[in-house]
Amino acid sequence: MKPTIYDVARAAGVSIATVSKVINNTGRISDKTRKKVNKVMEELRYQPSMVASALTGKRMNTIGLLIKDLANPFFAEVARAVEDRGQELGFSVVMCSTDNDSDKEAGYIALLKQKKVDGIIVAAGFRNDTMLKELIRENFPVALISQEIPELAIDSVSVDDYQGGYQVTDHLISLGHRHIAMIAEDGRSSFGRIRGYRQALEDAGIPFDESRLIRCEASVEEGYRNGGYFLDSLKPLTAIFASNDLLAVGVMKAARERGIRIPDDLSVVGFDNTILAAFVDPPLTSVAQPIQDMGRQVVDCLVQRIEGEHKLKQRVVLLPELVIRKSTGPAKAD
Repeated sequence: MKPTIYDVARAAGVSIATVSKVINNTGRISDKTRKKVNKVMEELRYQPSMVASALTGKRMNTIGLLIKDLANPFFAEVARAVEDRGQELGFSVVMCSTDNDSDKEAGYIALLKQKKVDGIIVAAGFRNDTMLKELIRENFPVALISQEIPELAIDSVSVDDYQGGYQVTDHLISLGHRHIAMIAEDGRSSFGRIRGYRQALEDAGIPFDESRLIRCEASVEEGYRNGGYFLDSLKPLTAIFASNDLLAVGVMKAARERGIRIPDDLSVVGFDNTILAAFVDPPLTSVAQPIQDMGRQVVDCLVQRIEGEHKLKQRVVLLPELVIRKSTGPAKAD
């Protein structure tokens, strides 16, 4: 079996980050350690793959990261996690914010390829499947974070959105809520969250009502607008599950303007557990994604792909955690 960077690190008694720095001649590595790593690579006959930079004959030690909205705290945290792990492994990270625009997605991918990046990480919300298929056909190293596209042979690291949606709804039901609406981001990540919401209702014997589900763009403004619509039109309504924290913050603003008390009159739950969740009033119950772990694992997947160390698709699904704060409480009696 072909030796990998992990085999070299283990034999040399160093981290894979150190091996990567020796290979790429980056970072501060002592001559003693450098010689030891080089000796092990020679003994194991380890040859780093140059897949992504074959056209130049030289590795650029650079990863591209496509983020749909850096103004969203969740994606800012994803970017930080990816950047931290990239630096540990001797890679710099070039971030591109696509503003949820398919044309910008295509433009940035073309730009990153022109800049000869070694691989690309694509975060949730990416719309241009055609570009992803093209990268796969070209055998260009690419990985997804916080989303999965089962029909594509592409590495992915995501959270169990179904489980997260189920946890939220089950929590609300346990508090006595039966009149629960959902505002969902119009994107792949919400598919699993909606399924979890519906399944928890079904398991509790509560009929699913399509009129209590709205799909929209992920923003505070959309949460405010659609939350206001629900509060004005749905009677009775005791809880709203928003599929991300931005939407939830908008819902809370709409409720406050109508004199609706949270959680006394209305329970509100978000998703992502961003910094917003802890600082809104009242603090927001939300589903935490293990962002640091996701960032670490997606960079590791991509680096392995760059090194040519695996050929099979890797699908990593991590568990979410419901963080209960003060925006949820017992349902008011009908």
